[in-house]
Amino acid sequence: MDDSITLKGIKQGLLVTIKPTGKWSDLTGRLASIIDSQGDFFRGAQVTLAVGPREIRRHELANMQTLLAKRDVTLVAVLAESVTTQGAARKLNLETDLAGLDVEVKDRVVETLPLHPPPIDPEERGTDGVLIKRTLRNGRTVHSDGHAIVIGDVNAGAVIVAAGDVVVWGRLRGTVQAGAYGDESAVVCALYLAPTQLRIANYITISPEDKRRRPRPEKALVRNGRIEAEAWEI
Repeated sequence: MDDSITLKGIKQGLLVTIKPTGKWSDLTGRLASIIDSQGDFFRGAQVTLAVGPREIRRHELANMQTLLAKRDVTLVAVLAESVTTQGAARKLNLETDLAGLDVEVKDRVVETLPLHPPPIDPEERGTDGVLIKRTLRNGRTVHSDGHAIVIGDVNAGAVIVAAGDVVVWGRLRGTVQAGAYGDESAVVCALYLAPTQLRIANYITISPEDKRRRPRPEKALVRNGRIEAEAWEI
């Protein structure tokens, strides 16, 4: 298994960690391949690059910035132990500390999570995910390396891409992709399921033209080689 590059969803976007060993050009090529294979997942994402003690020159970092920009991905920060790398990042107007990236929710900055949260009951194990407690309006994009839960509506023009399930406690009218890494067991649930486009793994469907049906909770899943919708028993 190739673990030279790892991805993790954070509140500032996506954290891409690159191991300090290996040829830089090979690793950047590897990252490009990962993005190209999951274009919808990465499109519009903000990326923080963690490179540890690796020394990266300004032109190398600039090339990485260009590589990402061509794929509609924005490099916003570089986390590095090397003074050389930190200096190169600052010259390119990139943050070198996540504290410099403010994330606004309802016109306020998200508070920093406690360093030592309460322990989770081992009998109630959870799964990584993203919780959005607001309506997603046109032009907004959410990426999650786990599940995605939205408490609010997802308007037309908004996009959700998740490696796991997508749950919308509201009306889903935007574009949504669950099982982005190919998980055909992923589901999409909403109180009113009328997406512009719905994708689970490699299966794609759109809502029927008749939107006059009475709103009801529904769950979309892959069954018999296609996406089907059924009542979502809450």
